[in-house]
Amino acid sequence: MKSYRITWILIVLVLFSASAFAQRVKSLNLRNADQVPYHFGFQLGVNQMFFSLKTNPGYQNRMYYNTAGNNEIINSIPDLNTDSAYLFNIESNPTMGFVIGIVGDLKIGNYMNFRFTPSLTFGERDLEYSIYTYQEGIAPKLITTRKNVQSTFVEFPLTMKFKGNRINNARPYVLGGVKYALDLASNAKKKEDSNITHVFIDRNDLYGHIGVGFDFYTAYFKFGTEVVMSYGLLDILKRDRTIYTDAITKFQSKIFQINFTFEGD
Repeated sequence: MKSYRITWILIVLVLFSASAFAQRVKSLNLRNADQVPYHFGFQLGVNQMFFSLKTNPGYQNRMYYNTAGNNEIINSIPDLNTDSAYLFNIESNPTMGFVIGIVGDLKIGNYMNFRFTPSLTFGERDLEYSIYTYQEGIAPKLITTRKNVQSTFVEFPLTMKFKGNRINNARPYVLGGVKYALDLASNAKKKEDSNITHVFIDRNDLYGHIGVGFDFYTAYFKFGTEVVMSYGLLDILKRDRTIYTDAITKFQSKIFQINFTFEGD
C-alpha cells in the first residue's frame, strides 16, 4: 500500500515539474493536433495490483480442523500439516506488472475527448496468511503461508478525457471511466490434482477508474504520461469453505497504473 502511494506522489510531482518547464517553451509543435476529429496510438505502462478485502468480525476466534470420519474428509485447513488452526491475519501484497495497449481517441469538444484503449495487462498478487497451528504433542506455533494469484487481463476501458488549456507544448488533463476486464490466467495454472490449495477468483470483473496526466507535444507525435487508479466493483473471490477464504466477506481488486501514450496527429 505504502509503495503505490509514494509512487503516486512522485509521479504527480514530476508531471507538475514538467508542466512548469514546458511554460518556458516558445515554439509550438503540432499546432493542429487537437483539431483532428480522431486519431490513434499505443500505450505502455507499469502497474501494481492488489486486493481490497474485508473480513468477518471475530474471524480470529474460529477454529479450523483436519478430521476424517465416515470415509469422508473434512479438510478446512488443506495443505497444512496440523490438526487444527486459527486464522490470525490476512494481508494483500502487491507486485509490479506491465501493460501494453492501443489508443483510439475521438474528439467531442475543445476540452473533451472519448478514449477507447483495449490493452493486455500482466501482474500478480500475494495473499499472506498468518495462522496459529495446533498439533497433538507439539507446542502451538504461528506460521506464515502465501497464496499467489497471477493475472493476465484483457481490458476494455471506456474513458472520458477532460483537458485543460494548452501551455505551449504541454496540456494537463483528468480522466475517468469504466472498464471490463477478462482474466485469462486467474485459474489457468491451478491444476485440480495439485497438492497445493489455491485461491480462485472470478475471471470477469468491472472497474471504475480515475486519473490525471499531461500531454506533451513533440515535433512528430504527442507523448502522454498519466497515473490511473482502478477500483474493482465486484466481489471476485470463489469461496471454498477453507481457512483461506471462509473469513473474507468482501474481496475486490485494485490496480495502480502509470501509463505512457504515443499518439499521432
